[in-house]
Amino acid sequence: MTETLLSSATREVVIGFDRPFVVIGERINPTGRPRLAEELRAGNFDTVVADAVAQVEAGAHMLDVNAGVPLADEPALLAEAIRRVQAVTDVPLCIDSSIVAALEAGLAAYEGKALVNSVTGEEERLESVLPLVARHGAAVVGITNDETGISEDPDVRFEVARTIVERAADHGIPREDVVIDPLVMPIGAMASAGRQVFRIVRRLREELRVNTTCGASNISFGLPNRHALNAAFLPMAIASGLTSAITSPLHPEVRAAIQAADVLMGHDAHCAAWIAAHGGEGPMQPQRGRRGGREGRRRAAAP
Repeated sequence: MTETLLSSATREVVIGFDRPFVVIGERINPTGRPRLAEELRAGNFDTVVADAVAQVEAGAHMLDVNAGVPLADEPALLAEAIRRVQAVTDVPLCIDSSIVAALEAGLAAYEGKALVNSVTGEEERLESVLPLVARHGAAVVGITNDETGISEDPDVRFEVARTIVERAADHGIPREDVVIDPLVMPIGAMASAGRQVFRIVRRLREELRVNTTCGASNISFGLPNRHALNAAFLPMAIASGLTSAITSPLHPEVRAAIQAADVLMGHDAHCAAWIAAHGGEGPMQPQRGRRGGREGRRRAAAP
């Protein structure tokens, strides 16, 4: 069993095969959010703080923090964003940047064991990010593309994942501290995108024995009623072995779908989290009368 332990200064979260699904809040990211980008460029972190609090109150177990604003000092912005978020919440953070200097600044500012987002299978990226992750004792998201780009063949992406895990081990980073992102493509552009993810996630769990994450909302990009699609996709991915996702906990249908998947996968002991979230006194016991088990089950299921 593979367990990835992340921590803040005071709280731990474990991503694992037999653990409840871990929701990594996606909102602290200026991509596609021009107002947030302008605020960050001006040194204003009010929305960052508000988004952090709102996502944790909605049930996020971790938060992704990205401060990628063009023509701004991203290392300084990311470090300050991390300090501001850690001042208002105790959940562990996923430090998100494509710039190595920003990752380094973020890790220096962070209190605890962070998840670094991310490293790819590109040689230059492996040799710049993995030593940094090892030096800070962090965990890392491995994204399954390399110098050739993103393959449409899930078997090729699996081999990129294998390379990342092996190269991480060369740097002293254990398998449990590598969380693989199989790359979710938009289903509107690629009809096989869902099946591809389910296939590679199963292989990642069964063959590489690593935990997994993804940008879950990518599946619905460009389509209407995105939250309904995301809510359908996540339980199917969880059943295939997905153990965490960068997504929004603010939408009730998505939140309920994840909670239901935990119940049905046996990761919510005695359905306690479901009952706490949705009300009730506890699971009903099947009633068995003189007419036998079938009649008892029918009565137990009646409203």
